Amino acid sequence: MTSKAGRRLAAGLLVVVLGVGMAVWSLQRQLIYFPDRAAAPAAADVIPGARDLGLRTADGHDLRAWFVPAAEAADLGMAVLLAPGNGGNRLSRAGLAEELSRRGLAVLVMDYRGYGGNPGRPSEDGLAADADAAVAALTDLGYPPDRTIHFGESLGTGVVAALSARTPPAGIVLRSPFTELADVGTHHYPWLPVRLLLRDRFPVVEHLAEGDTPVTVIHGDRDTVVPTELSERVAAEAPALFERVVLTGDHNDSVMFGSPVADAVVRLANHVREQGRG
Repeated sequence: MTSKAGRRLAAGLLVVVLGVGMAVWSLQRQLIYFPDRAAAPAAADVIPGARDLGLRTADGHDLRAWFVPAAEAADLGMAVLLAPGNGGNRLSRAGLAEELSRRGLAVLVMDYRGYGGNPGRPSEDGLAADADAAVAALTDLGYPPDRTIHFGESLGTGVVAALSARTPPAGIVLRSPFTELADVGTHHYPWLPVRLLLRDRFPVVEHLAEGDTPVTVIHGDRDTVVPTELSERVAAEAPALFERVVLTGDHNDSVMFGSPVADAVVRLANHVREQGRG
């Protein structure tokens, strides 16, 4: 190959790489967020005793959420703010909300902007505003942050970690957490300069380091979405780790939404109550 031909090839490759980079930059949120935009049914049609709840964000969005009261016979006097992962909508979290309610915890199941019939498009800053609105709604219902556990699953762990740094709760539960979103992106797209391109960063470990709130980390032993080693690192670096729970299963297996997860949340709730935090 002549030097002239080599330069042409290099220039062509550079154009391709730049083109791919620009495409990823402009479309990256479509690779991060997978909302089910369909309106969720009324809460009472899915969970007996539950009700629909409106959230008003600081940037002017009116969002819909569900509030599930605690079972009266087991009421612990605390609530769980449930921040979902990046797919589906609140309907797919109904089972976990019922499990928590039966164990005596009230639950606010939020849907982010763009999810579950809500207006707007998801982004890191947008989800932060949505979470702040959920905290305000729970406070109005009689559950201020010191009587609330922030529960995040997958992408929601990034939402919850940042929220907890702004507004410390009684406890934090992180299900399938990552250290920061770029680490997940690098795992799935090793051929891309993810750290240079990524706009929404969700630095979980960095936010946890800012506080001393008790943390429970729950993850599967063979997670193919958020690599298990990332969740292990979150647990290792959490300054106030209460418990690490390892379940047999993958990221979206039913066990990750079931009784073992609810039991872990209750253990943390009982711990913070005994410590006088909740």
